[in-house]
Amino acid sequence: MTIYVGNLSFDAEVEDLNHLFAQYGELRNCSLPVDRETGRKRGFAFVEMANEADETKAIDDLQDVEWMGRMIRVNKAQPRTGGGGGGAGGGRPRY
Repeated sequence: MTIYVGNLSFDAEVEDLNHLFAQYGELRNCSLPVDRETGRKRGFAFVEMANEADETKAIDDLQDVEWMGRMIRVNKAQPRTGGGGGGAGGGRPRY
């Protein structure tokens, strides 16, 4: 049960997210991905909650709420599909 949190302030830290989501129940994990090259936060996070009912309540309550000066987007995380970015080969030639 993982929640995607988008449009985060670049000032947000894992501790801030833990504090926000702990109001809804037990957290299992919280990650704030950073860019591999620059080390800068990417503006989104993943929060894993222990209970699905708590997850649903958090999503419902926090969707489109202003937090740390930004209107955050909160929804159930979707598994990645298809390949990632970068890399050469495959696909159509560029003209």
